[in-house]
Amino acid sequence: MPLNTKSASRDRIYIQNYNFRSKPLSLQVITVPTATSQPPAGLIVTLHGWGANAEDVASLLPLINLPDYQFVLPNAPFPYAYSPVGRAWYDLRVENMYEGLPESRQLLTDFLESLESTTGVPLSRTILSGFSQGGAMTLDVGSKLPLAGLVVMSGYLHPDALTADKSGIPPTLITHGKYDEVVPLNAALKARETLKSLGVAVEYHEFDMGHEIHPETLEVLRNFVVNTIS
Repeated sequence: MPLNTKSASRDRIYIQNYNFRSKPLSLQVITVPTATSQPPAGLIVTLHGWGANAEDVASLLPLINLPDYQFVLPNAPFPYAYSPVGRAWYDLRVENMYEGLPESRQLLTDFLESLESTTGVPLSRTILSGFSQGGAMTLDVGSKLPLAGLVVMSGYLHPDALTADKSGIPPTLITHGKYDEVVPLNAALKARETLKSLGVAVEYHEFDMGHEIHPETLEVLRNFVVNTIS
């Protein structure tokens, strides 16, 4: 349960602050309810990339066209060094250091495990998705929870995220741009092959794009959600 909650209504968007285990880190979360009065068919949690924020993700929701689903969009807990409005799941300024990853990993795990009590939607009907650094966090944290599925857009694997003893990893959708200059396509291929070697059901798509999210990507995401949560 959230220890400190502040809600504000803005076009059916609600902003809440979540603190866990009395730690100094917290998550500010944008919640977008369904467009109907019915209980949500499922929950979609989407993690933004390095230097972006939850507002960026919220701007894409009209293109996804899933009115029966509730969206939960967390802001990463760390500030972004190059912009006052950007957030980060961990520091990427020093290659392969991932400073802050253990803290974000635990915070996000705690948050996801709290969602059933706050939304009424079980993890078995929850999709965890993310773009770029958010995609890496999706693979890392989502592989350890009984979620309905994972969506990794232009993401990558943390070095220690998946090991051979992992079992029960949710079905995973991977999308990536063929011309991605930030996270090379090889990162997606590595993630796909690693997951397949662990027996995970993987759906994989490449697009003629760079490090970005195209409408075609969102259409694939939509179909994956509908087919996964029936």
